[in-house]
Amino acid sequence: MPKFFIEHPVFAWVVAILISLAGVISILNLGIESYPTIAPPQVTVTANFPGASADTAEKEVTQVIEQQLTGIDHLLYFNSSSAANGRVTITLTFETGTDADIAQVQVQNKVSLAAPRLPSEVTQQGVVVAKANAGFLMVAALRSDNPSINRDALNDIVGSRLLEQISRVPGVGSTNQFGAEYAMNIWLNPEKLQGYNLSATQVLTAVRNQNVQFASGSVGADPTPEGISFTATVSAEGRFSSPEQFENIILRTDNNGATVRLKDVARVTVGPSSYGFDTQYNGKPTGAFGIQLLPGANALNVSDAVSAKLDELQPTFPQGVTWFAPYESTTFVRISIEEVIHTLVEAIVLVFLVMLLFLQNFRATVIPTLVIPVALLGTFFGMYVIGFTINQLTLFAMVLAIGIVVDDAIVVIENVERIMSEEHLEPKAATQKAMTQITGAVVAITVVLAAVFIPSSLQPGASGAIYKQFALTIAMSMGFSAFLALSFTPALCGAFLKSTHSTKKNWVYRTFDKYYDKLAHRYVGVVGHTLKRSPPWMIAFVALMVLCGFLFTRMPGSFLPDEDQGFAVAIVQLPPGATKIRTNEAFAQMRAVLEKQPAVEGLLQIAGFSFLGSGENVGMGFIRLKPWDERDVTAGQLIQQLNGAFHSIKGAQIFVVNLPTVQGLGQFGGFDMWLQDRSGAGQEALINARNIVLGKAAEKQDTLVGVRPNGLENAPQLQLHVDRVQAQSMGLNVSDIYSSIQLMLAPVYVNDYFAEGRIKRVNMRADDQFRAGPESLRNFFTPSTTATGTDGQPAMIPLSNVVKAEWNYASPALNRYNGYSAVNIVGNPAPGRSSGQAMSAMEEIVNNDLPPGFGFDWSGMSYQEIIAGNAATLLLALSVVVVFLCLAALYESWSIPVAVLMVVPIGVLGAITFSMLRGLPNDLYFKIGMITVIGLAAKNAILIVEFAVEQRAAGKSLREATLEAAHLRFRPILMTSFAFILGVLPLAISTGAGANARHSIGTGVIGGMVFATVLGLIFIPLFFVVVRRMLGEKLDEQSKDYLVAQNDGGTHHPDR
Repeated sequence: MPKFFIEHPVFAWVVAILISLAGVISILNLGIESYPTIAPPQVTVTANFPGASADTAEKEVTQVIEQQLTGIDHLLYFNSSSAANGRVTITLTFETGTDADIAQVQVQNKVSLAAPRLPSEVTQQGVVVAKANAGFLMVAALRSDNPSINRDALNDIVGSRLLEQISRVPGVGSTNQFGAEYAMNIWLNPEKLQGYNLSATQVLTAVRNQNVQFASGSVGADPTPEGISFTATVSAEGRFSSPEQFENIILRTDNNGATVRLKDVARVTVGPSSYGFDTQYNGKPTGAFGIQLLPGANALNVSDAVSAKLDELQPTFPQGVTWFAPYESTTFVRISIEEVIHTLVEAIVLVFLVMLLFLQNFRATVIPTLVIPVALLGTFFGMYVIGFTINQLTLFAMVLAIGIVVDDAIVVIENVERIMSEEHLEPKAATQKAMTQITGAVVAITVVLAAVFIPSSLQPGASGAIYKQFALTIAMSMGFSAFLALSFTPALCGAFLKSTHSTKKNWVYRTFDKYYDKLAHRYVGVVGHTLKRSPPWMIAFVALMVLCGFLFTRMPGSFLPDEDQGFAVAIVQLPPGATKIRTNEAFAQMRAVLEKQPAVEGLLQIAGFSFLGSGENVGMGFIRLKPWDERDVTAGQLIQQLNGAFHSIKGAQIFVVNLPTVQGLGQFGGFDMWLQDRSGAGQEALINARNIVLGKAAEKQDTLVGVRPNGLENAPQLQLHVDRVQAQSMGLNVSDIYSSIQLMLAPVYVNDYFAEGRIKRVNMRADDQFRAGPESLRNFFTPSTTATGTDGQPAMIPLSNVVKAEWNYASPALNRYNGYSAVNIVGNPAPGRSSGQAMSAMEEIVNNDLPPGFGFDWSGMSYQEIIAGNAATLLLALSVVVVFLCLAALYESWSIPVAVLMVVPIGVLGAITFSMLRGLPNDLYFKIGMITVIGLAAKNAILIVEFAVEQRAAGKSLREATLEAAHLRFRPILMTSFAFILGVLPLAISTGAGANARHSIGTGVIGGMVFATVLGLIFIPLFFVVVRRMLGEKLDEQSKDYLVAQNDGGTHHPDR
């Protein structure tokens, strides 16, 4: 193949141009995202048991459904929550790559089996099975400079004008408003109701009967009597639309003609339909809502579409109202991808300078510089064909590919240049001769690198998805690189290079050559020394292997590094029973702290909502940081500072946490543990065990920080007890009693009204002063079915006569994990510690400090870390085995692969050493880097061993062949290694968004290549000699194969 392209350079150009065009077109059509689909798909089962407590809902609904969740394909784990309002949520998590639609169908089938055993109240409400959405894509908000537009008005605009429009944007899964649109609120006065001898139920019935839309029909419609010549529809007065109309609803007309209207016993206002949330940005009211991504949708595309829709709706807002995004996850995505692209450009420039220094020929340097973009564009085309996207993983692979891609071109050009210089051949002839010498090496290198990466793409799970993106991208770039090295590069060499042996070099090149010649001479001397005294050097190699294994086992583990995403999340929890007013006071103290932080841009506070749950005593804050280049602290450093500062805020527990690196793998960064009651000891024993774990964790501050329960604490609950005997004697039904209480205390949905072109809700409950405490029961009345008053109307009985109230504490929700009662515990590793070390510390506490009957399971990213860690050793071993087999097949030899792969531990030792010196853990990026080092270390060995085998076959002794190979391949190995190291250097020293991932992969690869180059160049010739001598060859004896071939003209083999 090389000969054809050398003879037809235009054809080579055409092929390169076609590859480039295909790549450019592919880039325009490739999706862009931070990560591919890594998070396992989830399916949720949601049911409602009205009026049930958390305990009742768990026993009658949750456990009934969970018992049927067996035999579902690819199910990893499931967890459930049974809330105090009777709401049940079960979340099932499946293996990464599972078809979410099929999983949803299977879960639906299992839930159908449980349906006959569920309470009728639950089945009437319906059990919903749906694909779960990931975390918030963004939080959008409205703010106003118009004094007449307050927080409630902003929330009404969100609820009535925005949510439906945004929900229709392709890729939006759901929206979650932190507020409510307007409703018609009826505020009952129980004292006036009792004075008019009316009940709340009677008011409810009257409103429903009179605020109604009727279909009145038409006049003159067929069939009609003869002579009717027209027809018309009849329109009746429909639903009310103003408070005045509701106030005039007639509740009762007495015999004397007196009427009791709604305004006599209640006030009617237009206001929020619920008061559960309060949102502010930097202390100013906002109307905010969260947007969740549809599973599988592209975050960047959806974010752009949502922003475009909000811009389109902006002119319809009242004057002074504008929208903004106080939290947007895609900001990190965009900037991190831009940073990797900058790194890509920097790598190309550095590689060019290294090649220019070594080749000392601008024309020769331009050739691989042209090959790099062609190979990368070809890789983009391959990514498009197999359905990949442009993301951090594929771009990381591109950065590493620059150094790998240029290797093949350098090997070709360096050999051509050497032959032109030493043998004074013309470029075309030199290229043809060079290609006969190195074609085998290029093919071998390509096969080895592909063999290293491809097995890693077969691993299942979230880690497998990461490996696959990276490995296949590298493999495709290697494929295009090898093809171009055998086609485009030799064509350029033959047509573009010129004889330069008589050209005078400048002082830079002369100085470089002077020191290089000294280094090369000394290097050959060192190699000669090792060949003479191989036993002590082999002992040193064994010691390095032992050290490599020891350090590898001591290296802390992790899954993915936490990243500075430009945001942090504050979780605020006040004592049980605290009101929203107190929660906002805690937020005010938070803002005072944040205003002193120069790295903080703003705070979106949401009182009443948190990832822990909903309630007036909880809140959540999105802390927006200034752009990366405008601050001198990272998010991790700031989080540590803020947690210390917020600790001084009395009456509130405030934890600032990082967001998960991958959306859908947990709610926060850090670890995610479920403590399980596996013996049925009960909720109280489980809580006691949890408290022991939290106490022991607090003692391990050198390893663990921020360890806390991920849920709401037991809250005060007013338990009502009906004296059923007394109620029966007074003519009261238990259902009427509870209905009356509900009508007074809960915002009961009545029906709808029409306003601003929309149907809105009508709600009813007691006015605020009549819901202040347990004593309010004295003001609640319900009519008796047996007793009558002096006016002949049913007697109104105070509920306090038959209902007694007592305070107790109850959990707002009961949780289960994999069928066991459980509590969720989350936390973070201490600074300088890895998540793997933190998880080991938590496991030690559970195993050593809890009584029998309690166990644990990991969830989210922690679960994926366990799975990835267990498979890592097997993965590395598999890569080495596949490389060995490929080399054995290529060289028809068992010894050559051994000589090549013996250098691998040296490269791995370098990767481990450099990463540990920087305090980096053994995470997925490090493992990817280590796999890369295995391939590149083997590549260096191939360059020497391949040439030594050729020299040996040509009749030289083992010593001469090895020294000659070391001498001739020293320059190209240094050149390719330095080009690769400097090409990866921008990854290791980068800053800004996504820097931690770049550090992890860049540091390990650089360390591995430094060791594989510096030590590998010394040991590789030694390995070759030792292996050949083990096969019986003498150090200073000519090849027997060569002698036989000289005598009979037969062929020869490296070994038998």
